[in-house]
Amino acid sequence: MPDREREPDKDPSPRVRRDTADLPGTAGAADADADAERRRRRARFLRDLAEARALRDRVQPRRAKTARLRRAMRMRTFRW
Repeated sequence: MPDREREPDKDPSPRVRRDTADLPGTAGAADADADAERRRRRARFLRDLAEARALRDRVQPRRAKTARLRRAMRMRTFRW
C-alpha cells in the first residue's frame, strides 16, 4: 500500500537504536551483555523453579508420587 509506506529515517521501530548502531563495537558488546544478563536471569528462574518443585514434592508426597507415575506413563506411551 503506497499510502502506508514510511521513510527509512522516520521509522519508530525500537529494534534498532540509531545512536549506537553507527558506532563500531558498541552494538556487539551491548548484545553480549544483554544475552549474558538474560541467561543469568533464566538460570536463576530455573533454579528457583526446581527448588519450588522439590519443596512441593516434600510437602505433598502423595501428589508427587502420582505426578511421577503419570509422567512415567506418558513417557512409556510416547512414540518417537
